[in-house]
Amino acid sequence: MRLTTKGRYAVTAMLDLALHSDQGPVSLSEISSRQHISLSYLEQLFAKLRRRGLVKSIRGPGGGYCLDKATEETFVADIIDAVDESVDATNCSGEANCQEGEVCLTHHLWSDLSDQIHTFLSGISLASLVQRSEIQQIASRQNHREADHIAMTLVE
Repeated sequence: MRLTTKGRYAVTAMLDLALHSDQGPVSLSEISSRQHISLSYLEQLFAKLRRRGLVKSIRGPGGGYCLDKATEETFVADIIDAVDESVDATNCSGEANCQEGEVCLTHHLWSDLSDQIHTFLSGISLASLVQRSEIQQIASRQNHREADHIAMTLVE
């Protein structure tokens, strides 16, 4: 079982947005720079997140994206679902055709595991992640690295 980069990047970008939401709209280029995610990929992800009502876009100078719901109301499972990602432990993508078109012996075990993972992720809000000290430390390091990069660019 794997969560693809689409789901991982969507959660990472939304967490970055939550961490910087107190500064007003956040541009995708800022998220791209901090998280090393392609800008065009972020644009695709945020189009899906916007359609699902998780983010809203602000146009014009100083524009960018804001969370459309409180961090306490935005859950990791919602983000993964919004980008059409599934956390599926079955070998048949949940189709129940694992063994020559029929259900295999362990299909229900892996299907139940998939449901448990989704339930687990449904209980983790962006607020709970933002509050974690290790996430705060990583965000601080990223912000300092970005500030140093901007300062070096201005010097050149």
